[in-house]
Amino acid sequence: MIPYGKQHITEEDLQAVVNTLKSDFLTQGPQVAAFERAFAEYVGAKYAVAVANGTAALHLSTIALGVQPGDKVITTPNTFAASANSVRYMGGEVVFADIDPETFLLDIEKVRALLESAPKGTYKGIIPVDFAGYPVALEAYRQLADEYGMWVLEDACHAPGGYFIDQEGNKQYCGNGAYADLAIFSFHPVKHIASGEGGMITTNDEVLYKKLLLYRTHGITKDENLLHENHGGWYYEMQELGFNYRLTDFQAALGKSQLQRADEGLRQRQIIAQRYSDAFKTTTAVKTPVVASNFYHAYHLYVIQVEDRLGLYNHLREHNIFAQVHYIPVHLMPYYRQFGWNKGDLPVSESYYEHCLSLPMYPTLTEEEQAYVIEKVLEFVV
Repeated sequence: MIPYGKQHITEEDLQAVVNTLKSDFLTQGPQVAAFERAFAEYVGAKYAVAVANGTAALHLSTIALGVQPGDKVITTPNTFAASANSVRYMGGEVVFADIDPETFLLDIEKVRALLESAPKGTYKGIIPVDFAGYPVALEAYRQLADEYGMWVLEDACHAPGGYFIDQEGNKQYCGNGAYADLAIFSFHPVKHIASGEGGMITTNDEVLYKKLLLYRTHGITKDENLLHENHGGWYYEMQELGFNYRLTDFQAALGKSQLQRADEGLRQRQIIAQRYSDAFKTTTAVKTPVVASNFYHAYHLYVIQVEDRLGLYNHLREHNIFAQVHYIPVHLMPYYRQFGWNKGDLPVSESYYEHCLSLPMYPTLTEEEQAYVIEKVLEFVV
């Protein structure tokens, strides 16, 4: 069986977890802080806050950014539902804009058209998604957001290690906080860095960072500098209505161990992606990803487009290749249709969905296994 994604757990990972299980802390201990420091350094951000999962990261981010009932926030339909749901958790209104037909990312010109069609202040924020590992050109989004007084929350779950080259010629890594107010990551098993479940929020804004720390743990603090009064060493205060979105120490230990191999995994993903692209050059029946020269694709997914997607999907499964579809457009989910979204509203996203298929992509995919996947794809389409 060849899945579309798969975790890779090494002896070093196992030992890191075992050592933590044998330590004095299973949660709220030193491994979480160590993972946060290492991850912030990896992406180039000042601060990182580890949380229970990527959805918790999105939710805490919308809380920290101050999303209020009725606030309009723009995002892409080509994402997992959590990117949009985080706005709904706060009572905000999700406004979907269509995607670029080449990158499959949120189309900034479609976003600009939405902003220009309404009075300034109508929209409060933008949640662009680094879909499949292709970094969003956040420099342009920052300029647009500043023009309209909006925040930017980068959903970088697919793209740790990815980057784009800015107008000054500098590498801007996903989640480094240079252009987004906050960025979020996921450590689900199929992601680049796996901790079972888990997530991270990165930022360069100290005020937002402190809010995230407070909301992560029930809105409770023991920081003597923040307390309204102090009864002794045991004393704590609940200052806001927060959540229990903490990450355990043994998950953090696994994540930190995996982080040490992150660059190696990225290199292997690049090799796998190149093999796919080279193999499918021989036919026009398979559309492969297009990546601009000033972008470094992190390749969480390798997405092709074919005419008969369902046929290919079933053909591959018959041969124990479990390709996947990413994603069903969020605006067509029954929950979002109740707000007036319908088929035909976002034609590029909908057309992409009808033809897309994610082929197996993970660092331990062998050359032999990949050759088998390629053979079966070509067997069907040619």
